[in-house]
Parts: sequence; C-alpha cells; structure tokens
Amino acid sequence: MKVLGLIGSPRKGGNTDLLVEKILEGASAVGHSTEKLYLYDVNFSPCVDCRGCKKGNLQCVVNDGMQTLYPKLIDADVIIFGTPLYWYGPTGTMKNMMDRLRPFVLSKKLKGKKAILVVPSQEGSSACSSVVEMFELTFKYLGIDFVDKLLVTAYEKGEVVNKPDVIQKAFKLGKLLKQE
Repeated sequence: MKVLGLIGSPRKGGNTDLLVEKILEGASAVGHSTEKLYLYDVNFSPCVDCRGCKKGNLQCVVNDGMQTLYPKLIDADVIIFGTPLYWYGPTGTMKNMMDRLRPFVLSKKLKGKKAILVVPSQEGSSACSSVVEMFELTFKYLGIDFVDKLLVTAYEKGEVVNKPDVIQKAFKLGKLLKQE
C-alpha cells in the first residue's frame, strides 16, 4: 500500500510535520511504501474556476506544481492531510490544494482512497470541529473514505516530541493501516 503524507504547514520540523512523519514511520514499519510532501514547496496557484477540468479529459488545465502532485494523489492508497489549525480552518496553502482537487469530482480518480486528518492546534481538539467538518464534506464529495483523525493540543514548534502518548498514537495509527 502507498501512503502519501501532505504537510500543509510552513514549519518543517513543526508539530504537523512530526505527527505526519510518525504516522508514515508506523506505516513503513508494517511494509507500506510512504512519501511525505511539503505543500509549501510546491509552486501552485489557487483554483480560478476556469472549469477546464469539466471538459475533455477531466484534468486541470493550469500548468503549475499541481501537475506533479496529481499523479501522487492518484497513486496513493492512503492520503494523510496534515495542517495546523489557522482561524478554525486549514492553512491557506492546504485550502488552495484542496480547491485544486476539483478535477477528481468528475473523474472519480480519488474514489475509494483512504484519508487521515492530522490537526495540531493551540486550543486542542475542541477547536477543530469546523476544520474536521470541512475535510469530512470534501472527502465525501470526492468519494474518499475518512478513516481517522489525530487532533492534538500543540502550538510551539515541535512541542509534540515532549508528548510521548501523542507520538505513540501517531505511530500506532500508521501501523494500523490495513493491507488491502
């Protein structure tokens, strides 16, 4: 099984990055292939609603970094969406990437894939209902199975390393990904 971790945080080595990395380590430990991608390193623009993805081959016509991300999403069996909580939603970069998933509504190339959501936030899980709902609705629209979420209290860069229970939970989440 292929597991793709998307980091929607600008902080490499931050809480989102560390938690997604632990899930990937757990998945790798049971034989899954893994890849981690930093969305802030991919040069792409927001969706401009040109509707080119609704015609012809049902692909986005904007030629930018998303063209390298689309095949990775298609090839993945499990996609981990990692984003810190920004104003009760995902980071702008994560949201822009989500908007660019529009071609998959008609092509259905993400249908049946599994998703895990990782959201560290200063206020903890009680502040994450809006972002979780946004992802749940998006996954449902795309036909993605929402299998789990990891919502943790963490704000300062890398502070999750001092929370062994959280790190262990992330690792176990990766290990529990079932082989299809």
